[in-house]
Amino acid sequence: MTTFVQNDLRPDIIKTINPRIGLIALSTDFTIEQDYRNICHQLPVDIFVNRIPFENPLNHENYLKMANHISDVSAQILPSEDVDIIAYGCTSGTIAIGAERIKEEVNNSKPNAKVTTPITAAIKAFKHLGIKKIAVLTPYPKDVNETVFNYLNKNNLIIDSFSSFNLEYDSEIAQVSLDSLQKEIAKIDLSNVDGLFVSCTALKIVDVLDKIEKLQDTAIISSNQAIIWDCLRSIGIDTKIKGYGKLFES
Repeated sequence: MTTFVQNDLRPDIIKTINPRIGLIALSTDFTIEQDYRNICHQLPVDIFVNRIPFENPLNHENYLKMANHISDVSAQILPSEDVDIIAYGCTSGTIAIGAERIKEEVNNSKPNAKVTTPITAAIKAFKHLGIKKIAVLTPYPKDVNETVFNYLNKNNLIIDSFSSFNLEYDSEIAQVSLDSLQKEIAKIDLSNVDGLFVSCTALKIVDVLDKIEKLQDTAIISSNQAIIWDCLRSIGIDTKIKGYGKLFES
């Protein structure tokens, strides 16, 4: 019979750590997590993801159901460890619940974490680029679109036009093809606006955003682009990144 013998080794322990981003993604979102990985993969930052329960279809009632889960979901991101910032990954859900309520729920579990959301990050992005008059594109149904319109209005943005795909399920939104997305954006009159806001973390636009900007000669702010940009700036990373629009190059 062989006797157990353990060899004790002495590895070097890294004492410095990268800034930590905690991402709360909807259980139904196919897109936001991959967008974070694509944009941040060469940066000195670590990303930790947890999912929050969400039931389709997209409506005010279902958005509000998420509020009571935010604190627990935040706590499960590196339990007993600090993170530098937590990103709540739902644009229209933030409008329904309220950014302040989301911050309170996150900080119940992670008191030292900064908090950002797609819509609050987008407002910062508009100000950063000097955008005051916008066109809006969303995939949402009409009742959700009205809340987006009202929120943007209250934040002193002039809305020149508002377009929508009228979809009710995240799975459908994630399946909007890049070709059709570009074609539909090309139909929107952007001649009289400072920029286009493309709302929804489930919509796959980040990888073609730079291309569309150049074709339309207009700044584009998308939910995922804005929240990633705000996360990085909030933790002191302001590296210019090519390929993801004017926001990351400014």
